[in-house]
Amino acid sequence: MTLFRSIARTFAAALLLVGAGAQARPAPASPVTATPALWAVKDADTTIYLFGTVHVMKPDIDWFHGDVKRAFDRSDTLVLEIIEPDNPNAIGATMAGMAMAKDGVKLSDRLTPEARVKYQAAMEANSLPWRPFDMFNPWMSGLALSVAPLEKLGYKNDLGAEKILRSAATGAGKTVDALETVEQQVGFFASLPMEQQVQFLNATVDGLPDMEKEFGDLLRHWQAGQPDKLAKSMNESLEATPELAQVLLTGRNANWAKWIKARLAQPGTVFVAVGAGHLAGKGSVQEQLKALGIRASRLQEVKP
Repeated sequence: MTLFRSIARTFAAALLLVGAGAQARPAPASPVTATPALWAVKDADTTIYLFGTVHVMKPDIDWFHGDVKRAFDRSDTLVLEIIEPDNPNAIGATMAGMAMAKDGVKLSDRLTPEARVKYQAAMEANSLPWRPFDMFNPWMSGLALSVAPLEKLGYKNDLGAEKILRSAATGAGKTVDALETVEQQVGFFASLPMEQQVQFLNATVDGLPDMEKEFGDLLRHWQAGQPDKLAKSMNESLEATPELAQVLLTGRNANWAKWIKARLAQPGTVFVAVGAGHLAGKGSVQEQLKALGIRASRLQEVKP
C-alpha cells in the first residue's frame, strides 16, 4: 500500500501544514547538496520547466541552486499545485466541512474491531484525539496520521520546496498561479468511495512503523535526481490500486499535461512545481505529454 501512504503524505503536507509558522532551528553544520531532477517543454517562443517538489524537508538540504535556480530565475511565472490562502485556518475549515460524515456513522464504527484498536492507538501515539475525529470520514484521519509523525521526525512545511519557491517568486515580482484549488485537492479525497477511504486509513496506520524509512528513501532519491527510483518507491502499488491512482495521480497528471499543452500557445517562460511523484514513473506528466505529442526533455544544465 505504498501508493496510499506516499500520495497521502504529499497531500497532507500541502494541506494540513499550510500556514505553519517557522520555528527556531539551528543552522545545519554541513548541509546536503541536492540536485533534484528538472525537465523542460519548449516551442519557438515558450519554455515550461517541470520541477518535482517535496512538500516538507529538514533544514540540512540545499537544493535551490544550480540548474533549478537558473531555470527559476529565467521564468516569468511560477505555477504551483495550489496557492495557499492568506488565512492559514481557511484550509482547516474547508477540510473539516468536506470531511464531516453526512450519514451520522462514527468513524470508529466503520472499522473492524482489530483495525479500530490499532487506529485509536496510532492516533493517541501521535497526539491526535481520536474521539473528535469520529465525526469525520476516514480520509481525514488518514491525512492527519500522514503528517503528525513527519513533524515529530523533524520535517518542516516552511522548509518545503513550495514555500521557498513562492517566497522567492513574490520577492522577485513574478506572477504566481496554481493548477488546482484547495477545494479541488480536498475533493479528491472526499470523493473517494467509503471502502477506499477505510482502506486508505488502515494502510496508513499499518505503514506508520515504516514511515521514517520510506520518506527518507523518497527524499534521498529526490535529492539525487533519481525519478526512476523515486517512482519505484512511491508508485509500486499503482497496478494494485488503479481506482485510487486514477483519482489522485494519473487523472490529475493528464489534466496538467493538457494545461501545459494549452500554455505553450502563449509566449513566455514558466516554472511549474508539483509533487515529485507526478513527474516519475508510469502515468507521469511527461508520459501524458508524450501522448499529446509533446516532448519533455530532462535537463542536465540550464545556461544563464
